[in-house]
Amino acid sequence: MSILETEEEVLTELVEHSFGDLHEIVLYNDDVNTFEHVIECLVNYCGHDFVQAEQCSYIVHYSGKCAVKRGPKEKLIPIKNALINQRLSVKLH
Repeated sequence: MSILETEEEVLTELVEHSFGDLHEIVLYNDDVNTFEHVIECLVNYCGHDFVQAEQCSYIVHYSGKCAVKRGPKEKLIPIKNALINQRLSVKLH
């Protein structure tokens, strides 16, 4: 098991402990989508304003990932699916 996997497991446990039944959509960096496309998707599907979406896109670009939406799993699944349909790399945690 790598350090990165261990850190991700710890973060997942912290999220589950902190938010109870709440989950999060995590957006991952890729070499395909433009900043403009990512920002547009975050505004349209996650309800971000432009500045928030822009900040998330930079966090993803430089850190590799960013939690972009938190909430109950049943509300996040359609958002996650819409982002996947827009060819963004996301996972529900």
